[in-house]
Amino acid sequence: MLEKDIEAYLVRRVRERGGVAYKFVSPAHRGVADRVVCLPGQTWFVEVKRPGGRLTGLQTLFGREMQRLGQRYIVVWSKEEIDAWLSSL
Repeated sequence: MLEKDIEAYLVRRVRERGGVAYKFVSPAHRGVADRVVCLPGQTWFVEVKRPGGRLTGLQTLFGREMQRLGQRYIVVWSKEEIDAWLSSL
């Protein structure tokens, strides 16, 4: 499964729940999460990876920084993980 397929699935599932999954690109800050997911009452930074993929050092640092700041951050590795995450909210 390709990362772009998992990301497209994320966008669709978030939309089905009444949310929006904005593509997040920050040229001055490499390593930022792929998507900013806005759901009713909450916002998440979501990094999308394919099964067997890996986070870069900068992506790991970004995740730690978001957690230090008390932000909601998650890495999803599959469609099943997306479904489990959304079901848990």
